[in-house]
Amino acid sequence: MTTPTPATVPSNWNLPNAITVFRILLAPLFIWWVLADGGADGPLRWWAAGLFIFAIATDGIDGAIARRTGQVTDLGKLLDPIADKVLTGGALVALSIIGELPVWVTVIVLVREIGITVHRMIVVSDHVVAAAWMGKLKTVAQAVAISLALLPFPMLLGDWVNVVNIITMTIAVVLTIASGIDYVITEIRGRARR
Repeated sequence: MTTPTPATVPSNWNLPNAITVFRILLAPLFIWWVLADGGADGPLRWWAAGLFIFAIATDGIDGAIARRTGQVTDLGKLLDPIADKVLTGGALVALSIIGELPVWVTVIVLVREIGITVHRMIVVSDHVVAAAWMGKLKTVAQAVAISLALLPFPMLLGDWVNVVNIITMTIAVVLTIASGIDYVITEIRGRARR
């Protein structure tokens, strides 16, 4: 197997990575809006929900651009899941602070997300661990559950929406745990082969 020449290795300074960094930078603004609204379901809550949905949607855009243009980089593989974790983790913490999400849900998700992110950073000099299919499914489930939790639909549509929110958040938590177990098993098997 030949090592790629510098001319064939895509630069880290590219549009997909810029979109990923932009996603990370949007997180503090959207978190501030959730906290400033404080559960009042006012205009800031709508803005926060809209910004979260926009930011999380760019996850698919940066990946598609990177693959289509041949700009997939190790930095992008590392930053992309971090961006997702900053957004989703920030949203969960904010929802817990304003009392709309049990703290234990946030703790379970953050322990899994931070643990795997730290592991990715530790092994980055050895190998880059790209997101697996179950991890991507978990991210989609979290994005849907958090979006529904952020949107003040119960105020507009009634309390039955809270049941939908509980179901989607439960699915997201189950997939978070399952994908964490899958990650650990994959890494153990990978180490056995190396």
